[in-house]
Amino acid sequence: MTTTSVPERPAHSVDPKLLEILVCPLTKTTLEYDAGKQELISRQAKLAYPIRDGIPIMLPEEARRLD
Repeated sequence: MTTTSVPERPAHSVDPKLLEILVCPLTKTTLEYDAGKQELISRQAKLAYPIRDGIPIMLPEEARRLD
């Protein structure tokens, strides 16, 4: 019996393929990944979506407003 192993990623990282397909739910524009703050930034919506345990939380009510 063989098992397929999944490549290990650091605990607080996001799958790069996921980052390529995610867009802002409000504006449908691309997002910038801020690894330091663990956020996905939507410049057009002026929102920062949090990433918790490697999972982007793409809910506008959970996002931080950018000044």
